[in-house]
Amino acid sequence: MVQVEIRDACEGDLPALLRILAETGIDGGESFTLEEARGHFARIRQRPGFRLLVAVAEGEIVGTYALAIMEKLGKRGTPAGVAEDVAVLPSRQGQGIGRAMMEHAREACRRAGCYKLALSSNLRREDAHRFYDSLGFERHGFSFVTRF
Repeated sequence: MVQVEIRDACEGDLPALLRILAETGIDGGESFTLEEARGHFARIRQRPGFRLLVAVAEGEIVGTYALAIMEKLGKRGTPAGVAEDVAVLPSRQGQGIGRAMMEHAREACRRAGCYKLALSSNLRREDAHRFYDSLGFERHGFSFVTRF
């Protein structure tokens, strides 16, 4: 296992983030140009409760995930966390990077008083499912999507 630092992304990280999203297929082949990513990143940073994070190992950005902590009325206002776009460079998978990112997400949710951390994964991503199982995530309910 490698030493991993998890931190909030900054604009200078965008080339590495675009590479990770493209190499892992998270972007579905619809990558931003760097200039488009800069504009979108500026909008992301203005959303309360939303963070875009990077994992750094051996001086290289090797992973990323997004974390949203939602305030709501249900459960007496207890917030909930949602992790999205969890991605580690294929050449760096199996080194504890994804594990470090998900532990970071759990800790951020604990500190925020969340009652849960949820994520979804495409049905075809069986390796990812085994990974989340190994971290103690429970398979719960169904995930539904409406595409626009």
